Amino acid sequence: MSGVSTTGKSFIIDGKKIKSINQWYNKKVAILKKGKSQDYWDDELAALAEKRNRQLKDIKNKVARFIVNWCLANNVGTVVHGWNKGIKNGSVMSKKVNQEFVTIPHAAIKNRIQQLCISNGIQFITTEESYTSVSSFLDNDLLPTYGETPKRKHKFSGKRGTKIKGKLNNLGRGGYLTAKGFKINSDCNGAIRIVQKVITQLENVSLAKVTRAVLSLPHRYDIFKNLSKSYRIRCEAARIYKGLSAEVNSAV
Repeated sequence: MSGVSTTGKSFIIDGKKIKSINQWYNKKVAILKKGKSQDYWDDELAALAEKRNRQLKDIKNKVARFIVNWCLANNVGTVVHGWNKGIKNGSVMSKKVNQEFVTIPHAAIKNRIQQLCISNGIQFITTEESYTSVSSFLDNDLLPTYGETPKRKHKFSGKRGTKIKGKLNNLGRGGYLTAKGFKINSDCNGAIRIVQKVITQLENVSLAKVTRAVLSLPHRYDIFKNLSKSYRIRCEAARIYKGLSAEVNSAV
């Protein structure tokens, strides 16, 4: 998960742990079901599923708490979450990527973030995110909505890092090249474009602090290392000190 704030800060929450959990679970299930029918189930498989579900629930809560704490510590009063309904339906990625992606509880994470935002006085907005990952923020590309105009009319300035025949292009995973030749992070580019989807709904919001540096050098967090008790205490102290328990500013 990636985020960019109008305060001029950006972050990425590392997803390697959740991918690792899903890979381990799928591998164990495949071993236990080898040579058996597709609907085979036993106590060992049930125990594996229960353990994985508890781990995913823990990650969901940690991610949501981290994001809300980050907003409170950085004076952010609105969260804009990109969401495409049915995003997992008919997924045509590789078998390995499908296993990693489809089993991540995206909806549960979104709902938990929303719950915590509401309880902490932070506005939560959900918007569709079509074309946010391919259109360039720095080049001020048009930002269409999927289905409203023919896809063939959409021409974007930048180029995103992609994998072709199992090999990454020269931009690498997570890279994005703007029309002026600047290399930025594609997830951060997509994050600020999601904000632009609803910019007209927000009051007194400026994107002036979202610069190339903000989109190029996001702070990477590991929720198992960065969501310590001391971190939570610091965020709560910042919240009280800045008076955010009563009012938060208009930053997004």
